[in-house]
Amino acid sequence: KWLGGWCHTFRVCCWLGISGATWRTIRLFCGSEDAMLVLITYDVNTETAAGRTRLRKVAKQCVNYGRRVQNSVFECILDNTQCIQLKAKLQELIDESTDSLRFYYLGNNYKTKVEHIGIDRGLKADDILIL
Repeated sequence: KWLGGWCHTFRVCCWLGISGATWRTIRLFCGSEDAMLVLITYDVNTETAAGRTRLRKVAKQCVNYGRRVQNSVFECILDNTQCIQLKAKLQELIDESTDSLRFYYLGNNYKTKVEHIGIDRGLKADDILIL
């Protein structure tokens, strides 16, 4: 429910300018149990200017939903609806004759399925962000 620029849906007051990834973190913090970790990888042909544009657009959409863990690899915590929406957006952006997308559905018990070695980039996908 939007009231004067503030969102009270998740029982937390948050200004409208917060990114999509932060909204998901807030929702998870407030008890959404149907969220799952989805690993998204993509390979976009960048031999042409159009390909480089597609690459930037795909990366921008993925950043809106999660965090970059490696080049062309994103961890996103999504519910089923968000997953379907993101998949549709990404399919619209790529050229299926030259590019590819992969979605790995790691489920909601993902903490036991991910092992990381080496330097970590930024916040984890399910970390709480306080502004």
